[in-house]
Amino acid sequence: MNLKAILLLLSIACSVCLTAQTRKHATTTQYPSYKGLIMAGYQGWFIAPSDGVMHADEKQVRLDMWPDVSEYEKTYPTGLKLADGSTARFFSSTDKSTIDLHFKWMQQYGIDGVFMQRFWHTAQPQARNSVRTEVIKNGFEAASKYGRAAAVMYDLSGLKASGEDCSSLIEDWKFLVDELKVTNQSGNKTYLHHNGKPLVAIWGIGFPDRPYNIRNIGIERFIDFLKNDPVYGGCSVMLGVPTFWRDLNSDCINDPYLHTVIRQADIVLPWTVQRFTPLLHNDMDRFRDLIVGDIEWCKQNNIDYVPCVTPGFSWHNLSRFEFPDDVKPSGSIPRQGGRFYWQQLYTAINAGASMVYVAMFDEVNEGTAIFKVSDNPPVSDIAKFVGMDGMPSDHYLWLTGEATKMIRREIPLSFKMPKR
Repeated sequence: MNLKAILLLLSIACSVCLTAQTRKHATTTQYPSYKGLIMAGYQGWFIAPSDGVMHADEKQVRLDMWPDVSEYEKTYPTGLKLADGSTARFFSSTDKSTIDLHFKWMQQYGIDGVFMQRFWHTAQPQARNSVRTEVIKNGFEAASKYGRAAAVMYDLSGLKASGEDCSSLIEDWKFLVDELKVTNQSGNKTYLHHNGKPLVAIWGIGFPDRPYNIRNIGIERFIDFLKNDPVYGGCSVMLGVPTFWRDLNSDCINDPYLHTVIRQADIVLPWTVQRFTPLLHNDMDRFRDLIVGDIEWCKQNNIDYVPCVTPGFSWHNLSRFEFPDDVKPSGSIPRQGGRFYWQQLYTAINAGASMVYVAMFDEVNEGTAIFKVSDNPPVSDIAKFVGMDGMPSDHYLWLTGEATKMIRREIPLSFKMPKR
């Protein structure tokens, strides 16, 4: 090798080192890769009002599951009653003790961690000092305390059709990195990395029911910033897209530009909630075939793939407000005591998935929560609640922990749900 070539290599190496040193992210983490992990989504949007009474009127309840609140340090009264006549109580996500308990459960049951949801409106400048930011702050502190992985997921829900684009998310990412130190926690460094880089998720690309056109929201500019900015970049990117993103049909926009955007990402996450059900014969075969095809496309395009699984689905109470002319049945996608959840986990892993996204950790509005839920919800002639089918309140936390062992091959792959 001649002197000119050696000097060029040294220059490139120095430039890479200098860029790494100027970036604000921690250079090490307990979680250098998503592979081998099962992560869940974390909403954290249950906020006690100023009067301290949550869900004051059963006619206004938008929840389809009721949490087991027996372990919470602080709870709030509601306008609903339990079967014994006592007042039903609820937690608030803004209480630090609430989030601490949730991450304690993750550690206790062997759940790797969560993506902290950052919704569009909460990422705007006027909202950055709100309680929603406190949820993020407390979440990353708890993740460090309990050694759990955590990452930011930007949800584009709320983005309008005109006059708004992803440039505001660039400023919010700077805020999270500078002020909340999400990628450089003061204690244990547990921000989730992928390919050795902090992973940032963006959810809501390619859905036809969204008011925005992905061609004019600056999504490529945001991705480029996350990947290449010399101070706040150096990140990996995961995109949340519709189930049938690969074929650009059904629940997906018919625009090949979506593939252009996806090819700039590191991981693709198809949203399959409500797309599969235990009520259809051999629906897991369809789920398997979808995953196999998706993984093949991703291999050809040098992108990693993470499937989405969910315990079930129900939004009867929520639909009374969202779709008053088309109220949905309670428990439309039944949990079957965990069998449906376990079959998805097994099918995804057996089909070749090396990582999994669970929807969701705490989403009781749509009946997808895996945290502790009560089998004795409030009694109401109006609101209907999905229970635990007689299973313990921690059943889905335990199942998720067992699936984590399965994806790491610490226990054999099994289509049959394990028993405690």
